[in-house]
Amino acid sequence: MKTIAVLPAGSVSDEAVKRLFAGEPMNWKHHRLIADVFMSTVNGVSDYSVVPIENTIEGSVNLHVDWLVHEVDLPIQAEWVYPSIQNLIGRGSEAAGEEGEIDFSKIKKVISHPVAIAQCLQFLRSELPHAEIETAGSTSEGVKIVKENPGQGWAAIGTMTAAGNNGLDVLSQGITDHDNNYTRFLLVGSEPFTARQSDKQKTSILITLPEDYPGALHQVLAAFAWRKINLSKIESRPTKKKLGNYYFYIDIDMALDSVLLPSALEEIEALGCQVRILGSYPSFTYEQLL
Repeated sequence: MKTIAVLPAGSVSDEAVKRLFAGEPMNWKHHRLIADVFMSTVNGVSDYSVVPIENTIEGSVNLHVDWLVHEVDLPIQAEWVYPSIQNLIGRGSEAAGEEGEIDFSKIKKVISHPVAIAQCLQFLRSELPHAEIETAGSTSEGVKIVKENPGQGWAAIGTMTAAGNNGLDVLSQGITDHDNNYTRFLLVGSEPFTARQSDKQKTSILITLPEDYPGALHQVLAAFAWRKINLSKIESRPTKKKLGNYYFYIDIDMALDSVLLPSALEEIEALGCQVRILGSYPSFTYEQLL
């Protein structure tokens, strides 16, 4: 039985990975912080770590990208997407109006993960402009804090699963600003993922240019372009070595063992660039996991 490190029970990460491994017996190791999730697998306590890496509304989760790049050396073994449906969670009795309706003016503080808060800004600005906003390590941690502090008029943003696990009420359902709010997750670890099969394969790489000179990035992209290799994402991030020095994180819609990709990477290395392979792995849409 495989052991999976993931953010706390009831978080979107927890729901998402259980969808990926649906029907498979697994041992779950829940951690409060993403650093602990990563280190669980680094230290051999778990076989895989689950990493939320990108969101429809907020884009890349930079902290998690930096951990993947700078702090650990764990290959990506799979990616999948899962809807981030956030809800306002608290005690109905504390937020009840005179006629039993939810009175948002009685909520004094809202607690959640920064990404979840950003996903619900329009709701917070329109319904809870008076409320203090406090961040937590995960959405489920925010819900737990509300559970442990009754009578304060506090609420959290999180999943319906987290509300049920903590005996709290859903004060307002589906409060995200956009209906198409999905999060992309990575499964990282040393063993290939075999629980499911996908027709779509991706490869993620890091490219560091030898120096900053005109046309350098163009030369790199040309190696993919003339071979008609599609790049689904390209993002620059600081190398943390020198101000203005960046690496490029690139997702490629092709397996590493395809005919064209290895020669493209060889051409890029011949330009003097450093190329690091982060993983070549199956990619799953949400529909594939239903």
